[in-house]
Amino acid sequence: MSILSLPLAIYEQIRAHGERTYPDECCGALLGRSTPEGWQVEAVVETGNSRTDSPHNRFRISPLDLVKVAQEAHRLELEIAGFYHSHPDHSADWSKIDLAEAHWIGCSFVITSFLQGKAIQTNSFLLTGTNEEDKHFEPETILIGGGPVNSPATQPESI
Repeated sequence: MSILSLPLAIYEQIRAHGERTYPDECCGALLGRSTPEGWQVEAVVETGNSRTDSPHNRFRISPLDLVKVAQEAHRLELEIAGFYHSHPDHSADWSKIDLAEAHWIGCSFVITSFLQGKAIQTNSFLLTGTNEEDKHFEPETILIGGGPVNSPATQPESI
């Protein structure tokens, strides 16, 4: 199983971002370095949710924000390690829509569930496969300061 290593401050920042945007979904990018065990995250870039039709249960990072994420990664000499978003009043498991809209194979996708505006659980999934037709999520262990945070469920939830 792959490991996503997060500094405590980044873990807390992701969860705080979701609490600020509740009841809408938050989203952002993780910047880091690839290791034999998985991704070592060193920075986070909060982005806006550009979905206007259903921001409470869908998210989209705008192309302009993606350019800013790539520029920040270049400036810090890091790679885009993955993305995060929130699931307000739903589980921290990936949905069929999350999989359909995930295109960065090899990246981590972090999902935090919120109940009444408070962060409840954070899970991570590695997008694997060779193309759009065989891509799939595999659960990842999240390590914060060297200790495991979770061992995520593998079943998707329809949202």
